[in-house]
Amino acid sequence: MFSLKVIDTDNFLEMGVSARELYFQFGMRADDDGFLGNPRRIMRMVGASEDDLKVLVAKKFIIPMATNGVCVITHWKTNNFIRPDRYDETQFKEEKARLSLVDGRYSFEFMNKIDPGIPNDIPKVDPGKVRLGQDSIEKEEKKSSPDKPETSISWLGVFNEKEEFKCGIPPETLKAFSEKYKASEGQIIGKAEDLVVWCKTNGRVKKNYKLFLQNILKREFGIRTEADKILQERIAATVGKSSSFAKELSKKMTVSRGGGAPEQKIPTLWELDGRYH
Repeated sequence: MFSLKVIDTDNFLEMGVSARELYFQFGMRADDDGFLGNPRRIMRMVGASEDDLKVLVAKKFIIPMATNGVCVITHWKTNNFIRPDRYDETQFKEEKARLSLVDGRYSFEFMNKIDPGIPNDIPKVDPGKVRLGQDSIEKEEKKSSPDKPETSISWLGVFNEKEEFKCGIPPETLKAFSEKYKASEGQIIGKAEDLVVWCKTNGRVKKNYKLFLQNILKREFGIRTEADKILQERIAATVGKSSSFAKELSKKMTVSRGGGAPEQKIPTLWELDGRYH
């Protein structure tokens, strides 16, 4: 199960699609206490990347343990309630003992001395090999010049004391990007947050964060063509209205019972052995 208290928050929805998909895959495969002993196997199965895992860790949706690659879903108890007669305790009892549970949320009290928050089994980033999405990461760049706002990472956004992300992209630029690329403003803000987390996690500095974001948006979402714009306008113009196709379909789905009796809709679904057909 997945609670809307978790997956309907801006913090979750503004993550990249692949990171959200990985969270759902973890949730479907975790044990009755929310633990996963094979996160990397799941990542390979669903085609997720290291960056997707690191985003989930940085945003505290996943807590990695510093032993055996085990991780736990932070809001597992918020998402799920398992009846006592169906509950099987996790095999990772030592890891569970290191966690405290408050208001349906695990917190990690055991601190990794080498790299707090990131366990030993998650390898450090090799600048020559790591990819973010499909974009090859360049070699370490020189520190940004303060001459232009776009050269500071705060142009993408910052995190406040409550670890809430505040987008730093100017509203006019945000609107222009949503018109240029096949991404909504919310998706762009989410990607900006991912990039900030990625840069800080890997200690990377970019010369131009505006251009950095544009390259990612182009690769992951693509350029919005004129045909896309026309289709979007048509969809917006017909929202809430019945199309001619819908009207014709409605006619086909009704039959007359004869003798002036009112029309009756043909059932389109039936249930057999607990399944709809």
